[in-house]
Amino acid sequence: MLAEDADQLVRERAENALLSQSPQAFAVALAGDAPAVQLFRYCGKNLVNKPEIAEALVKSRRCPVEFLSPAAKALPTSVVQELMADLDPISTNRPLVSALIQSPSLTVEQRQQLEELLADKAAGASAFADAVADVDVSPEQRATLLQRLAGMRVVERVQMGLKGNREERMALIRDPCKVVQRAVLQSSRLTDREVETFASMASLSDEVLRMIAMNRKFRRNYAVVRNLMNNPKTPLDLTLHMLPSISAPDLKKLATNKNISDPLRTAAMRLQVQRKGRET
Repeated sequence: MLAEDADQLVRERAENALLSQSPQAFAVALAGDAPAVQLFRYCGKNLVNKPEIAEALVKSRRCPVEFLSPAAKALPTSVVQELMADLDPISTNRPLVSALIQSPSLTVEQRQQLEELLADKAAGASAFADAVADVDVSPEQRATLLQRLAGMRVVERVQMGLKGNREERMALIRDPCKVVQRAVLQSSRLTDREVETFASMASLSDEVLRMIAMNRKFRRNYAVVRNLMNNPKTPLDLTLHMLPSISAPDLKKLATNKNISDPLRTAAMRLQVQRKGRET
């Protein structure tokens, strides 16, 4: 505050005193309950290129919008990954999304998700007709759900994916936007049974099945792995990687499953023979 004082001598002494403070001290102050706006201005103008300051700025709900963009550009890759891993705070902070999209640390997929979050136009009923038709509810509830989804913006569907009910998640897992699909898989309300169902759905995109297969928490559920293996839409590189974890009875079924790809079925047969050879 004193660095913005009307008296020049006071300003100079305050600025000199500030130079003796470490960036970590400013980062701690920015993370406080109610940082002064002068603190944001000082850090945004003088310290924004420091990684710890950039992180503190973008994570603060009180940060003035004009400092978000330069802060996002200075974020370390690890912080960008951390922010993208939790869609709840990002999806409700449009200025942060607009700032993050300028980060050079984004992957192509992450940039696409942020661009989807900035889209204001609703997708329309045709985008959800097939997905809603498969939801196990009454025709009246199905019509209501379709009407709601058709009028929602991407950000609103992300929030529904994170906080909605089972029927809403069942429809949104087939949303045309990847960021909405990711939100469904991040939901704290998502059950093991739902993930097992998703893993068996040939109507899902291979991107969704890849997200499920790459999630260590989901893979700890053997039923999820088994369903992914038997799903013809699961990418081959993932099924081949998971093949050694399949039990003998399920491996035998895989070896005769004509719905899966020939390379996977052949690999299952070969593994079956190898296991029998080791037993003898």
